[in-house]
Amino acid sequence: MKLVTIANNGRSTLGVKTDAGIIDVEQAFMQVPAGTDTPANVMQVIEGGDQAVAALQKYISELPAADATYLLNEDDIEWGPCVTEPNKIICIGLNYRKHAEETNAKIPEFPILFNKFNNTLTGHGRDIAVPKVTQKLDYEAELVIVIGKKAKYVSKEDALSHVFGYCNVNDLSARDLQLRTQQWLLGKSCDDFSPLGPYLVTADEIGDPNNLNIKTTVNGEVRQSSNTSDMIFHCDEIVSYVSQHMTLVPGDIILTGTPAGVVMGYPEEKQVYLKPGDVVTIEVEKLGALTNRFVEETV
Repeated sequence: MKLVTIANNGRSTLGVKTDAGIIDVEQAFMQVPAGTDTPANVMQVIEGGDQAVAALQKYISELPAADATYLLNEDDIEWGPCVTEPNKIICIGLNYRKHAEETNAKIPEFPILFNKFNNTLTGHGRDIAVPKVTQKLDYEAELVIVIGKKAKYVSKEDALSHVFGYCNVNDLSARDLQLRTQQWLLGKSCDDFSPLGPYLVTADEIGDPNNLNIKTTVNGEVRQSSNTSDMIFHCDEIVSYVSQHMTLVPGDIILTGTPAGVVMGYPEEKQVYLKPGDVVTIEVEKLGALTNRFVEETV
């Protein structure tokens, strides 16, 4: 199942992608009442797990096909982040071998963890302001793991059973701020630095998360083109490792690192960082395409 968030007058409502278009679940509820077990927003779906997904699938399958007033065209949607209220945003740094090599970094012995905050969340199709405080805004295509079951001290073998699904993110990074100190947080946590989406795709539709093509285009030019198989620490290892140190709960998201091809990895004379007017698209196989346009900050 592919879930979406619809931004609706300051509220986030649930959508489901179908062959016919996006079903606005809130609008559907107004016409066809649902049972109390049918989730009304994306966090309820994640927290409800398999039962919630099954109830939503059953409800969607029984909607009258002739009535399309709750059916939306993707081009007409104002998108929100496909996970709206993660308890934690955990990031894994330097997790692609070729990316570590391009930045002349040592291959990490253990996963490198840092965090972002909810202020960084935005959606597909939304404009993102280039902060006035940076001259070196960089893109990072990443696969996101969305936790679906509470996880503490889980084994690598059991780790993926705690995953609800996956989505795209652009882990935007202000390199001059990131490298100002030994802590990366400042360069990773400006507003709207984690556009997420367009879809949250349930794990059953993905198969092996460590065999997915991943790509970034900037103004139509391919900048990153790789596969998640180049990860140093694979998705099951990441979930297991993080769970040894903190309890993961449904809705937590883990950004799994970026492949080679970021601006920072180019020779200095060829580094052209993002600027107002640029359009960046992140694509991970089976997860759709996440596109954002960059604009001048006016605050």
